[in-house]
Amino acid sequence: MNLFEETDRPTISFLNQEKKERIYQTSLDVLEEVGMIVYHDDARRILKAAGCTIDDEGLTKIPAALVGEALKSAPNNISIYDREGQPSMDLGGYRTYFGTGSDLLYTLDSKTMHRQKCALKNVRRAALLCDALPNIDFIMSYAHPREVSAERAYLLSFQAMSANSCKPIVATAESAEDLGKMWEIAVIFRGSEEEAGEKPYFALYIEPASPLKHPFESMEKLLFCVEKGIPAIYSAAPNAGASAPMTIAGQVAQGLSECLFGLVLTQLKKEGAPFIMGMGPAILDMITSQCLYNAPEYYLGYMAIIEMSHYFNLPSWGYAGTSDSLIPDGQAAMEGGYQTLLAALAGANLNHDVGYLDYGLTGCLEEILIQEEIISLVRRHMQGVPVNDDTLARDVIKEVGPMGDFLAHPHTLKHVRSTQWRPTLLNRLGYEQWAEAGHKSLLDRARERVEDILTNHRPSPIPEEKQHAIQKLVDNFKI
Repeated sequence: MNLFEETDRPTISFLNQEKKERIYQTSLDVLEEVGMIVYHDDARRILKAAGCTIDDEGLTKIPAALVGEALKSAPNNISIYDREGQPSMDLGGYRTYFGTGSDLLYTLDSKTMHRQKCALKNVRRAALLCDALPNIDFIMSYAHPREVSAERAYLLSFQAMSANSCKPIVATAESAEDLGKMWEIAVIFRGSEEEAGEKPYFALYIEPASPLKHPFESMEKLLFCVEKGIPAIYSAAPNAGASAPMTIAGQVAQGLSECLFGLVLTQLKKEGAPFIMGMGPAILDMITSQCLYNAPEYYLGYMAIIEMSHYFNLPSWGYAGTSDSLIPDGQAAMEGGYQTLLAALAGANLNHDVGYLDYGLTGCLEEILIQEEIISLVRRHMQGVPVNDDTLARDVIKEVGPMGDFLAHPHTLKHVRSTQWRPTLLNRLGYEQWAEAGHKSLLDRARERVEDILTNHRPSPIPEEKQHAIQKLVDNFKI
C-alpha cells in the first residue's frame, strides 16, 4: 500500500550534498585502504578475479572503481509479490512499506505484563494478526521458537508464516541449507524456478559482522540469493562506541562501507542482482550498557543511511514502530510513532520491527496493532496538501458566502471520505460515551481487537497438494 505521489510528498533531510559526498568518500577509503576480512573462499575468488587485493588472512581491499561499477549495475527498483503471485511492494524511490521484525526471544502478555519465551505458536499468531492488518505490508517471523533446534527454527518459522498469511515475507536463515528449502517452498507456490525468480515471494535479511568482517554464512547466503534472484538485504549493524566509531558520521561511514562490500560482491557475481542496502545504527548506552533502538543518535544515523540510499538510488532497509520501553505504554507509542514518521518522511523503503519492545528482545501483539494505527495516521500525513482548482474550492466559497454553511454542500460530500482520516483504534468519543463504553484505554481496545482477529480471521488457504509438498520438504530437512 502506497498512498502518496513521490512528487508531492512531505520530506525531511539531515545531510546536504557535501556531507553525503564526504561520507561516501570515507567509505571508499575504508574499502580501499583499510580493507575487510572475508571468510569465504568463493567470495575471495570472485573479488580477486575482479582486481581486489587479498592477503593470507583474508584481508580484502576493494578498488573504488568496483564500487562505482556496482552502483551502476544494481537495480534501483525491486518488485516483491505476495504468496499468490500478486504485486505487493515496489521497493525504490521514496515508497514506504512496513512490517514486523524477526527472531525475538520473548513475547509479552499485555494483561500480566510478563514476558514469556517465544515458541512456534507465536510465529503463527503474529503472522495471522498481520494478515488482517491493512497497513502491515510484509511479515517477518516475530519470534525465534525455543522449542525447536536452531538449525530448523528458521525453516519452521518460514512455513508457519506462509501458512498464516498471504503477505510477502522478509526471511532470516541459519545457513544456505535452510535458505535453499525456503526457496523450494517459494518454487512450490509459484510452480517453477523461473516464475519464483521473476516474482520473488521473499527477501532475505543478511548481516556482516562489524567492524569490517564478512562471515562465511553471510557470504554463503548472499551468493545463494544472487544465484536464485532472491532480493538480498545486506545490512550492517555497527554499534556506536563498541563495534563502530562513537560519532554518527564515523558510524555511518563504516556501516556504509560494510554494506557496499556486499553490493560489490553481488554485482560481480551477477550484474543486476537485486540488492537492498541498509544499516542498523545501534547505540551503546555508556551508562546502562543497553543497545538502544530509540536514542536520538540512532535516529540521526538511521536518517543518514537512508539519505545515502537515495544518493545512490538504491532500495533501502529501514526501521519503524519500535520502542525501548519494556511494555506497551506511552513511551512505546511515542517512540514507535516518532520513528515511523521519520521513516516515512525520509522515504525508507522496507521498514521492519513494528511491535518491537525491550531493546529488540521482546515483542507484543497489541503493540503491533497500536503501531499499525500510527502507520495509517502517518500515511494520511504523507498524502500532503493537494492544491488544485478543486481543493482550493474558490467557487464553492463564493457560492456559500458569508451567510451559508458547507455541511450539506456537494463539495463536502465529495471530499469528506478522502480528506478525513478515520481511526479504528484511537478514541474519538466524548467523556460520557467513553465512560459508558467501559472506560477502556488504548491498550484495552488493542487487546480486544487482537483477540477478535486471532479468533475470527482466516487467511487465504494454501491448496492441499501444495501443503503436502511443503510439509514433506520440511519433514525431510536435515542439517
